[in-house]
Amino acid sequence: MTAAASTVETDGTSMVASAHRRASEAGCAILEADGNAFDAAVAVAAALNVVEPYMSGLAGMGFATMWVAAEARVRVLDFVPPIPRSFPAGRFTSREQLLSGASAVASPGNLAGWCMLHQAYGRLPLARVMAPAIALAEGGFEFSAFGVEEVTGFGPGHAAAAGTGEAFAAAFPFHGSLREGDAVRLPLLAATLRQVAGGGSDVLYKGALGAGIVAFLAEQGGTLTLEDLAAVAPIWREPLAIDYRGLRIHVPPPPCEGFQFLLALRLLEGFDIGALAPLSVEHLDLVLRAIRLAAGLRIADNNPDEARLGALLSDANIRRLQDQLRAGAGLQGPTEQWTSEPPPGADPGHTTSFSIADREGNLVCITQSLGSVFGSGVAVPGTGVVLNNFLYWADVQPGSPNLARPGAPLAMCMSPSISTRNGKACLALGTPGSYGILQTQVQAMVSHLDFGLELQAAIDAPRARLWDGRLVEIENRVAPEVVSQLRGRGHDARAFPQAFTMRVGGMQAIARDPLSGRLAGAADPRRNGAVVVARARRPSG
Repeated sequence: MTAAASTVETDGTSMVASAHRRASEAGCAILEADGNAFDAAVAVAAALNVVEPYMSGLAGMGFATMWVAAEARVRVLDFVPPIPRSFPAGRFTSREQLLSGASAVASPGNLAGWCMLHQAYGRLPLARVMAPAIALAEGGFEFSAFGVEEVTGFGPGHAAAAGTGEAFAAAFPFHGSLREGDAVRLPLLAATLRQVAGGGSDVLYKGALGAGIVAFLAEQGGTLTLEDLAAVAPIWREPLAIDYRGLRIHVPPPPCEGFQFLLALRLLEGFDIGALAPLSVEHLDLVLRAIRLAAGLRIADNNPDEARLGALLSDANIRRLQDQLRAGAGLQGPTEQWTSEPPPGADPGHTTSFSIADREGNLVCITQSLGSVFGSGVAVPGTGVVLNNFLYWADVQPGSPNLARPGAPLAMCMSPSISTRNGKACLALGTPGSYGILQTQVQAMVSHLDFGLELQAAIDAPRARLWDGRLVEIENRVAPEVVSQLRGRGHDARAFPQAFTMRVGGMQAIARDPLSGRLAGAADPRRNGAVVVARARRPSG
């Protein structure tokens, strides 16, 4: 993959940045039909279910962080359901046992979230909002090179799985023979989306689709129940926010793990990063150690209550931690869970994030996922729906202070962000990347705010991924001598083979100038992302 073009700017008033051009176009079609950013968000989310079925879908889960212009405030919609009450605590002792198959499936939250968002703030009928996704599934679309890599790399394994492979192969019959540019149709998924367009979320949580999911999982040894589905209810939450370099950055609060992102920025605020040479050993050493220190604190206190979180982010505690950084802290420690079993560099997380701005001043950032590639690998017969594997992110390791319990919150490493300046929304930014989300958004913000790079250049800038211990992998555009110098400072630093790699996320962002209203959009070349500007409406009469 090569670097993207410069930031897309427009004097127009509506824009979508997502990981797939057809999804961005779907959102703009809704904006051009007099829909708002919330309508368009549902259209983009549903379209991504079609064009990136391996990455996100109605049976996944996620968060939305948004600036609601009419209310002049940031809100968060949490559609990550808790651990199912049917979860068999004690049966599993290793993450790997929950990587795939029926046992890995957690309650689906995305569809409930889409419909809640639409119900609260949307303007167009749900059927109209879902229409672009249905048209893509019925009429077909061309797979990108990245999509081909995902489908052909992981599809055959899922299609060969005992018990569930036949349904997967029926949903994705092209799984073993897809080539870049091939036109693909998803008729089973199209039919399901039509049901949703007509019946809303009840189709899944109270209807035949949900009953079919539960019955099929039971046949395959899963434990999800109808009661688990009926209990799914997205939650409106107050955002968690900190100030950094003139912006107030808002993310979902715990049980979302986005507070690690904010904690790392709070640590870095005490250092004059802008005075350092970009991509120098001094710059990278400091940022990497701050990220690792923040990750360790998040793991040790995974779902802090309001009082504990306030203490963690307090000025006194931040000054203490900054002193630790100056003394060399943050060289070694965990980055994912209390302990981490997957070998370093083998991250199974696959997610997508998109941002939308409309002419009314609304700004929406959503991060959603199925978990791993094609989630659990379980496709429900006759529906085209792939189920998530989010129980893989539930900590089942004996002795962990964050041990998963039935009905408990599911801590989730997503961090869709909305930033304000002087009380006005100015930036929506999010990324995929599993636990790397909480690392790479820090690096992009430093590039944008400390070094003053324009939005696209900040997203394009080389990034690193930290793993447990001291391991750090860095895109190979960083000078080899700098990587060597990082090793001299105690990091187990290595270069990725690639100049641009999805291992460090796939970020999408939109900035709005609070004074002029001018928009600037950026999409990550690591994910074939695309910024699309909605055409201005013609005046009536």
